Amino acid sequence: MKTVRLTVAQALVKFLDNQYVEFDGKVTKFVEGIWGIFGHGNVLGLGQALEQDSGDLILRQGRNEQGMAHAAIGFAKQNLRKKIYACTSSVGPGAANMITAAATATANRIPLLLLPGDTFATRQPDPVLQQMEQFHDLTLTTNDGFRAVSKYWDRVNRPEQLMTACINAMRVLTDPADTGAVTICLPQDVQGEAYDFPDYFLQKRIHRIERTPPTDEMLQTALQLIQTKKKPLLICGGGVRYSEAAEQLKAFAQAFDIPFAETQAGKSAVFSDYYLNVGGVGETGCLSANLLAKEADLVIGVGTRYTDFTTSSKWIFQNPDVTYLNINAARFDAYKLDGVQVTADAKKTLEKLTALLAPTGYRAQWGGRIAEVKQLFAEELHRVYHATYTGKGFVPEVDDRLDRETVFDEFIKLTGSCMTQSRVLGILNETLDDTAVIVGAAGSLPGDLQRTWQSKGTDTYHLEYGYSCMGYEINAALGVKIAHPQREVYALLGDGSYMMLHSELVTSIQEHRKINVVLFDNMTNGCINNLEIGHGMDSYGTEFRFRNKDTNKLDGGFVPVDFAMNAASYGCKTYKVTTEEELYAALADAKKQTVSTLIDVKVLPKTMVHGYGDWWNVGLASVSEKDTVKEAYEELRQRRSEARRY
Repeated sequence: MKTVRLTVAQALVKFLDNQYVEFDGKVTKFVEGIWGIFGHGNVLGLGQALEQDSGDLILRQGRNEQGMAHAAIGFAKQNLRKKIYACTSSVGPGAANMITAAATATANRIPLLLLPGDTFATRQPDPVLQQMEQFHDLTLTTNDGFRAVSKYWDRVNRPEQLMTACINAMRVLTDPADTGAVTICLPQDVQGEAYDFPDYFLQKRIHRIERTPPTDEMLQTALQLIQTKKKPLLICGGGVRYSEAAEQLKAFAQAFDIPFAETQAGKSAVFSDYYLNVGGVGETGCLSANLLAKEADLVIGVGTRYTDFTTSSKWIFQNPDVTYLNINAARFDAYKLDGVQVTADAKKTLEKLTALLAPTGYRAQWGGRIAEVKQLFAEELHRVYHATYTGKGFVPEVDDRLDRETVFDEFIKLTGSCMTQSRVLGILNETLDDTAVIVGAAGSLPGDLQRTWQSKGTDTYHLEYGYSCMGYEINAALGVKIAHPQREVYALLGDGSYMMLHSELVTSIQEHRKINVVLFDNMTNGCINNLEIGHGMDSYGTEFRFRNKDTNKLDGGFVPVDFAMNAASYGCKTYKVTTEEELYAALADAKKQTVSTLIDVKVLPKTMVHGYGDWWNVGLASVSEKDTVKEAYEELRQRRSEARRY
């Protein structure tokens, strides 16, 4: 047996550089590079290996470990899970920072390889810098925190363990049904240990991403179910995009007159103006999709994991005869809602179902209802996209108990802006290139976008809404730009998300990868403010206000922040926007720039788009001194009684 003497870190680098995937006969390099922030726990091991011979791997320098890992997620998601970046950090706070990103990747079923350094396997110098000591268990380190958020976790305490760890890592990373975060912990002393690695471990390895076909039994059961139903509704999930099954979904829908709604992950698989596309569904769904959802007697979920936002906490599908047909590569998801399970690839399944169902002459019986709800939605979309502040007496989209006249007066006096959030989105949707990619994750914007954004190009809608991680937006936008350097990329986020994390904005400058940041500043964590007031509370701890010396509470004036000045200090081209004219001008000029841009838009609170016949099951106090909370609880209890129990 031929062997090569290498350190563990050197062998790992060579291994990663030789991993490829095959999908539909096309072979591509799987690991494009490594994001890294070097510390004492990885710089002399993995860092040395990369310096000596990185092969074709690209090293990218992060600014924050969570931020760089979000960039890696954005890259993998935009590449439809066919390419990845690994991420390395030192043990301790650097590793702990990546735990949030690991959870984000796993929740969204996106491959992410994490290579945190770890404490000494020998324990000789214990406790080393950044080492936690658990008196009852000396094997525990910071990296054990990754266990709960990883689809595969391992620790390489001996050089020979690296091989099985790496093979298992690739098994999970390339599995459509089981992918997510993979963590391989690397003790800093072991990284530098030498071993005679067999050459076959270091050879070019091609991992075939399989299209699992449905069985005949699965297909026949699905066919029998469909033919008993009059008003089926397709749900286009992220699996449609990852399977590259958009054309097959359209063909199936068209052949049998079946409308389809979209999840956050599925949106932009098919253009929004397609006549059978009725838009986002569920808690953040639009008018057209939610109207049909209440009538559907069959829900055909394709590549969706049925989150509570998709199903409106299992409430939106109200037809008493509704049943579920679940097409998913993951058996876990196919079993949800007690549905009929087709555990298989979306593309292959839709092709076979179309061929088998066509000879039966089956047609859905929606009649003119699809066109009717599409027209209703078009009218509503025009209304909210053109909603503007009209002065005293103006009623925003979110009409709740907030003393909005006082708040609006204060906001306008402080910012000089009376722009509405929905109007800004309308201008963006009208102005951005059809191929431009928008990136979002948290706050009120994902709801607004799911309800209103009209996708005009394929894979142009990039929302992280499995974990709804504040701070994902800007950092992931950089990953998207690295994946698609020819496209304009826009991170859409609120002031809360910007302040949470925007570290890789600096990296975008360093890498000459221009991204555009459109920041909606309403001086409030607006969606949670809506949530608390909408459930009987007052505005509490969500507006960004100074502490009042008289009350010792956070009920002073708004805290103004000049986000444009902050981004300018990094080297970005920036714009301050308070009018429509300024917004149009900023968007036009930003497109001409070669450096990253930030457009600081001041938008009135409560002017985001509100819900359309949806409901969300949230934890609410069953006992309260407030009548408004009691009333909200009674309504919640009623809705819970109407929802499916599991």
